Amino acid sequence: MSFTEEIAKRRTFAIISHPDAGKTTLTEKLLLYGGAIHLAGSIKSRKAQRHAVSDWMEIEKQRGISVTSSVLQFDYAGCRINILDTPGHQDFSEDTYRTLMAVDSAVMVLDAAKGVEAQTKKLFKVCRERRIPIFTFINKLDRYGKVPLDLLDEVEKVLGIRAYPMNFPIGTDGKYLGVYDREKNLVELFAEDTSHGQTERISEIFSPNDAEVIKRIGQNNFDALQDDLMLLDEAGEKFDLDKINAGDLTPTFFGSAMTNFGVKNFLEEYLRLAPPPAPRLSDDGIIEPTDEKFSAFVFKIQANMNPAHRDRLAFIRICSGKFERNMNVWHAPSNKLVKLSQPQQFLAQERQIIEEAFPGDIVGLFDTGIFGIGDTLTDATHKFKFEDFPIFPPEKFARVQAKDTMKRKQFAKGIEQLTQEGAIQLFYPVGAGTDSYIVGTVGTLQFEVLQYRLKSEYNVDILLTMLPFEVARWLKYEDDSKVTPATLRGADRGMFVLDRKENPVLIVENEWSLGWIGDNNPKLLMNATPFDNA
Repeated sequence: MSFTEEIAKRRTFAIISHPDAGKTTLTEKLLLYGGAIHLAGSIKSRKAQRHAVSDWMEIEKQRGISVTSSVLQFDYAGCRINILDTPGHQDFSEDTYRTLMAVDSAVMVLDAAKGVEAQTKKLFKVCRERRIPIFTFINKLDRYGKVPLDLLDEVEKVLGIRAYPMNFPIGTDGKYLGVYDREKNLVELFAEDTSHGQTERISEIFSPNDAEVIKRIGQNNFDALQDDLMLLDEAGEKFDLDKINAGDLTPTFFGSAMTNFGVKNFLEEYLRLAPPPAPRLSDDGIIEPTDEKFSAFVFKIQANMNPAHRDRLAFIRICSGKFERNMNVWHAPSNKLVKLSQPQQFLAQERQIIEEAFPGDIVGLFDTGIFGIGDTLTDATHKFKFEDFPIFPPEKFARVQAKDTMKRKQFAKGIEQLTQEGAIQLFYPVGAGTDSYIVGTVGTLQFEVLQYRLKSEYNVDILLTMLPFEVARWLKYEDDSKVTPATLRGADRGMFVLDRKENPVLIVENEWSLGWIGDNNPKLLMNATPFDNA
């Protein structure tokens, strides 16, 4: 297969949703239909049953939520599929935002009973700003929910994107019998789910005018379907692939990931419509995937995926050129050549060494500590940097120290590792000893994960004291003179700390305190993220 053909077969996407909309369950079922697994687990499963493949951390299995993105790769219908299953909880939105930098499209999962929820709006906004094509899967049709037409209307009004239903459910609320495929003009009727979603759902395909359809679904359901389809044809949006690729129209599918209702059709239609690897913006212009010179960027770092080996992996998205095992590439931050040995591809925690990969693929690299999130890797003959990753200001703060001072070394190593992963932001109190840190996060649940991972991965129990601060600002004077607690009027209204690069940061309780400090320090500049030259 040629280089361009390899690129054309890649589909790299993230699955996004509000917590508990069924995102990870849908991921599991795509793996089931793709042949990557043979028995699907369930996020809500009992301890005796299997957990979802994509939730590999022990804390994820215990809490029933995703707290870090998983990378899942498999082949289906002539395509190489790279799925990035992201956390839905808003406290882990940083990880999700970074993951969205590495994909070419997104699948938005909605709960049929709840419609568009708060976190869905935030994630959708990020996709819209990046003009990422969005495919919508309206989930949980096996339960009572909103009327399908009302759900389509809600997507359009709340999110501001037009929806084109690729299929439409047949039946009544919570008791849907099948779907009508608008593109193929076919009816798919499903057999009863007898495996509780653990195996593929049996279905039969009919012409919509087949007498067997009316016999199975009943005249009332048939008439209701005809009325809804007529309304969609007359007043609904027209199918337009250009609008889909521009992120202005979302192809919408109805189904139930839990019972495998409509999942296979969704997978096949997504692969048919979704875009192949897209160009990427750099400081040297647009980098096309067909450029034969290699380039990639690091979008995720994960430690201890295999606790027995205490390994650290950097996940890269290949943007151009062919990746080959043991190749030497230029690493932008260090301005050095590095050897990419032992490259791996993943099915969540399971992995295998690979010899080559192509644009669109996600590859894991063993990392000794040289890689950071957002780092660019390129061919040594064409050096450039991809666009910077967004940085999110912390909103919750805590003082953290080891309970046992004899484990100070393990404690420091664990804190440093989680900081490099982007799971927390680390600060040092000015004038304090070195036995404690100030940790900043976007949400409070991240502190629970911090505490859990330090205990399980580094055998360190910690003392965690929440602080009353919710606003952080990086500081500098207009004349670039040094900012210190002594020169800053009102420093005692908050806590003066330094970030990992020793840049001064002030954390305060609220915006009012921040305003007072700004008014009383007229030459002070304050920024929600580090200054460009910091």
